[in-house]
Amino acid sequence: MLWFLVIPALLCVFGLISLRGRLHSDKVLAAKTQASTATPVDVIQANQGEATDEIALPATLQAYDESPVYARTSGYIRKWYVDIGQHVKSGQLLAVIDAPEVDQQLLHARAMLSQSQANLTLASITAKRYQELIKDNSVAQQQVDQNDQNLAAQQATVAAASADVSNLEQQQIYEKVVAPFDGVITERHTDTGDLINSGNSGAGAELFRVSKTSTMRIFIPVPEGCSQQIHDGMHVNVELTELPGQRFDGQITRSTRAINVSSRTLLVEVDISNPTGKLMPGAYGQVHIKLAVPNRPLLVPAGAILFQSAGPQIAVVNAEHKVELHKVTIGNDFGNTVEITGGITAQDAIIANPPDYLVNGMPVSVQKSGDSTKGQA
Repeated sequence: MLWFLVIPALLCVFGLISLRGRLHSDKVLAAKTQASTATPVDVIQANQGEATDEIALPATLQAYDESPVYARTSGYIRKWYVDIGQHVKSGQLLAVIDAPEVDQQLLHARAMLSQSQANLTLASITAKRYQELIKDNSVAQQQVDQNDQNLAAQQATVAAASADVSNLEQQQIYEKVVAPFDGVITERHTDTGDLINSGNSGAGAELFRVSKTSTMRIFIPVPEGCSQQIHDGMHVNVELTELPGQRFDGQITRSTRAINVSSRTLLVEVDISNPTGKLMPGAYGQVHIKLAVPNRPLLVPAGAILFQSAGPQIAVVNAEHKVELHKVTIGNDFGNTVEITGGITAQDAIIANPPDYLVNGMPVSVQKSGDSTKGQA
């Protein structure tokens, strides 16, 4: 009777063991089937962009100081001593003007001064004599007063004659045209024998033009969006069209500290040291300014972006090896790589070259993972 009870129990245990083994086999088979139907993909991770960005603004070089040189007296050019391209020092003689009228007027003024001084000497002696005579009542008071007034008049005459001489002597000094500061002669508009009129008006009034080129300056309009990062002392790079591949260090020295309401720009001055004179006024180029990027964008290969009706998307593999389509915001397009400013993180596993048929939840199998910049030019 005991055997009758044991045999059914053994059969039940055997059946349970067999059922458990079959269930395990079914799970393994299901896993293998799912793996065999998952789409194979390569994944990459996005790279972060540079911490700084660079803007390039058009620029034209100017001499730090530039001044036209005019004649201060009228006459004829006797001789000029410098030509274009020559370096000059402050006060160096550039040209000499013949002004015979000024010379004759100066001779006449000096003669008049000598005459006035002689009359003053006589008036002084006479006035002193009458001052002594009045003490003994030898002369009338009216005569004393007249001589005192004559002395004062002669003193005024001498002062006027002396002023005339000084003025004409200064006019004679102006016959020598000199450089206002150290620099280079960039223009010459006169020749020997030319008639010159004093002042800065009329045709041909400018004799020379002097430029100080040991330091160059550039005025650039910085867009309003970048103006808050501009400050005095900031270093920039300058590239010139005539000198390709060469960069020159410049420094921001000042700005208007006000936004132009018409152009929405900030006017900034950049100074560049030019001790060798290699940089020339009027040269065209670009000023490169590096600016900090507060939120560094992510860079992904252009082929990783899906352009569908829902907009640009990037396919990401989640922890369950399934596809998640993320809508992204595209920034700058660099050709092989594209800037992503929103929608993914640097830790996401991005499908490198996603096929168009990918949908959310689709199982995938990762074949290879790598850096987003590998294989990118």
